[in-house]
Amino acid sequence: MDDGHATERYRKAGRALLGWLLSPLVDGLAAAGVHANEVTVVSLVAGLVAGAALAFDQFGWATAAILFASLGDAVDGMLARRTGSASVGGALLDAAVDRYGEFFILAGLAVLFHESTPMLVLVLLALAGSFMVSYGSAKAEALRVAVPDGMMRRAERATVLCVGVAMVPFAGVLARRLEVPWLQHAPILFALGIVAVAA
Repeated sequence: MDDGHATERYRKAGRALLGWLLSPLVDGLAAAGVHANEVTVVSLVAGLVAGAALAFDQFGWATAAILFASLGDAVDGMLARRTGSASVGGALLDAAVDRYGEFFILAGLAVLFHESTPMLVLVLLALAGSFMVSYGSAKAEALRVAVPDGMMRRAERATVLCVGVAMVPFAGVLARRLEVPWLQHAPILFALGIVAVAA
């Protein structure tokens, strides 16, 4: 089996596991009458909060907000299918919110690193790569051709960036102890590099 098929197999297994884990939450939201689009909008707000926190170098708050936004991104589609409310409009809203959420996070990092040209360029490269992966996939679907296999789809990008953001507070403690200031933001810069190159 080639790498592309193996990657898709792992993605399907991951989605199945995530669906099983989130099923009780989705059932609870459905029982409470929550609409999938409401979850989507809440995840957008969480993405905006994450971006603002990153702009102010508050990586702990940013991590919590990104995790919350990612949870909403996973739940809204499941909730729409569970309640039979899936629609073209809802899918379009979800896709737009995904792009905006990713933009908010990377824009927050751009604001944070705006005084360093190399760091800012790295953020912009990650932003360009992220959007081009999404554009390429959408264009392929519009042309009715198979979406190319590859790394750095939405889930992979979100995971890499979230891990990078989450590691910054720990790296900050280490940087202060070792008196090596540049080490503080090393995890998120490494994550941005992965996204920029792989995307």
